[in-house]
Amino acid sequence: MTEKVLIIDDDKELGILLKQCIEHNGHWADVAATGMEGIRFLREAGDYKLIVLDVMLPDISGFSVLTKIRDLCSIPVLMLTAKADESDKVTGLELGADDYLTKPFGIKEFLARVNSLIRRYTVLNEKEKGNTQLEVLRFQDLVIDIGSHAVLLNGADIYLTAKEFDLLYFLASNQGRIFTKEQLYEQVWANEYGFDDSNIMSYISRLRKKLEPDGQEFVYIQTVRGVGYRFNREV
Repeated sequence: MTEKVLIIDDDKELGILLKQCIEHNGHWADVAATGMEGIRFLREAGDYKLIVLDVMLPDISGFSVLTKIRDLCSIPVLMLTAKADESDKVTGLELGADDYLTKPFGIKEFLARVNSLIRRYTVLNEKEKGNTQLEVLRFQDLVIDIGSHAVLLNGADIYLTAKEFDLLYFLASNQGRIFTKEQLYEQVWANEYGFDDSNIMSYISRLRKKLEPDGQEFVYIQTVRGVGYRFNREV
């Protein structure tokens, strides 16, 4: 199925190249050269299945654009950066990015990530449309609703990115079972590209910050030292 992708990057040559690669791969792509132009495209079209967003833009930063995107929708965002500095990656992920690529990158890896994000988002949307009695998991003050893709803590909405939700749902639906980082990567990321130990730890850390207010005791996601992680069987 042909899906629409929005590319927000002021590098004209790279934008054209990525557009050609995406369209050769069977999808359709629009290219915006500034952050505000990208936001305008998103508001006017609204049917994109993925946004490819550069961190460095001429008008406003990619992080500011990402914040505006998250105010509008939960479309997956793949961020691009020319910096090898880990802080950019962490900032983007904390603001709601779903994935990250550091320039220069290979086209095969780029397309693998594009396909993975589009497929996951499309499958989730189809499940939500086709099943009105999807599972709701309840644990003390935490509610996970797969149908509405919502997480409530003490009755308040908790915003999660698509992959954060997938990771939480997978652990919670296998309550008490211990998973290694490699197993989580295979199950949640479908092993589309190489295993990244630090990526798993970053997602676990962000989930804990959102679900564990005091940060002193991990009520929901527990670390089993030397083995992996599990969702607390006692909640």
